Amino acid sequence: MTETKDRKAKAVGINHVALEVGDIDQALAFYGAFLDFEIESKSEKAAFIYFGDQFINFALGRTQGPDANRHFGIAVDDKDQVRRTLEKMGVPLLGGRFLDFLDPWGNRVEITTYANIQFSKADHVLRGMGLGHLQKTDNAIAELRQKKMAPPDRDQ
Repeated sequence: MTETKDRKAKAVGINHVALEVGDIDQALAFYGAFLDFEIESKSEKAAFIYFGDQFINFALGRTQGPDANRHFGIAVDDKDQVRRTLEKMGVPLLGGRFLDFLDPWGNRVEITTYANIQFSKADHVLRGMGLGHLQKTDNAIAELRQKKMAPPDRDQ
């Protein structure tokens, strides 16, 4: 008699992050000061902002203290621009090797550069976002190549 393994679903990616905030309009203003996004929908209790095919859901009701290590990362085309903007906004940066900060409600955010990381958007999504010019660094391609996930034109 042969035993069969229980099949598990394969994770494809993270569709969205839900953040609890104290005020929806203030959250849209804060994040909108350093990120370009589309507001998909908004109510008094929630807002959905899209970055191409992914989104953040702002939900009213944060009550816990600031995050120490728990965080989420946002990949951007220009990390230095975000740093300059956050500094102009007076947002304290948390130091270390990453560009981390706390939003006004204590959610810890890490900003990273799209070109330097393995996370990849499909070419047609990048083009639709006006980011078709973005290219991965050789290091990011090497990391993807090790997993047999390099883009077809860079898989050698």
